[in-house]
Amino acid sequence: MIRISTCLFLVLLVLSFARSQSDSAASAEIQGVLVRQADAWNQGDIEGYMQGYWKSDSLIFTSGGNIQRGWQATLEKYRKSYNTKAEMGTLKFSDLEITMLSQESAWILGHWELQREKDHPAGVFTLIMKQFRDGWKIIHDHTSSYSTSRKDK
Repeated sequence: MIRISTCLFLVLLVLSFARSQSDSAASAEIQGVLVRQADAWNQGDIEGYMQGYWKSDSLIFTSGGNIQRGWQATLEKYRKSYNTKAEMGTLKFSDLEITMLSQESAWILGHWELQREKDHPAGVFTLIMKQFRDGWKIIHDHTSSYSTSRKDK
């Protein structure tokens, strides 16, 4: 009985370690997606930024009390709202918290900020990401903004 218990404990320990390694690799891949998005944004490349999103009519983006559905509609909204490099500014993500929901899905909480000549908008976001054959993609984005004075408190 002791041997069986010891074997079972070792199997569970190995499985737990494997899951931890898998979660760490997935978290690094997810962070990589967000880094590539910020890099594309900071180069004025909205289409490159959108590569981090699921290219589907089922993509959901919520912000400012509005629900936007679909990759193409989200792209068009970004193009309209940020039609110049000056409007885009420099994007930075910070304070990322990545929680693995399964091996193929994750929940991400973080802060965003734009540094622009005329202002400095910032806020928080919650993402749901799913792993597809071509990598991790955002399937749901809920973004809100706040005044920079609130963040500094």
